Amino acid sequence: MEAFLLSTGLVALAEIGDKTQLLSFVLAARYRRPLPIILGILVATLANHGLAAYLGHLIASLLGPEALQWILGLGFIAMAAWILIPDKEEELAAEDNQATTFWKIFNLTLVLFFLAEMGDKTQIATIALAAELQSVVWVIMGTTLGMMVANVPAVLVGEKLATRLPGNVIRRLAALGFLLTGLAILLFN
Repeated sequence: MEAFLLSTGLVALAEIGDKTQLLSFVLAARYRRPLPIILGILVATLANHGLAAYLGHLIASLLGPEALQWILGLGFIAMAAWILIPDKEEELAAEDNQATTFWKIFNLTLVLFFLAEMGDKTQIATIALAAELQSVVWVIMGTTLGMMVANVPAVLVGEKLATRLPGNVIRRLAALGFLLTGLAILLFN
């Protein structure tokens, strides 16, 4: 139980202001469908942290921290540029945006979250906690709960703000957040 509580608390605190919280917010603001986003976050986190607990050390040694830093940093800068380009969905009425399928949003969230967690501090924390506490299952459960505690409110806030802010403002703010995150990864890690 100690492994569960420690893992939950550490990851919930580490996630505050993290890129995955920004991703939660952006997905919620864009699609306004919290349930598939929350479920996508849950499944991605379980998969990612499960791999981290069992195979994370191998992944980090194959790619190395410098390669992960460059891949993530440039990936976030590219995402900033991509977000600035409005898609056809955003040009449609809000009702049409609601027509986006549950599974499309779920799968998009699953893939984006899984990739965003690669080499992230919470993935590294999961590796370290599992090694230190010798309780892989409790660590995975705890780190997953910590992720949910930090990201579910971001999804709910993102969905509510999306109804009050114009799409171009949300897009610009999200692009700025991704750009700053990418630069921080490249310059300060």
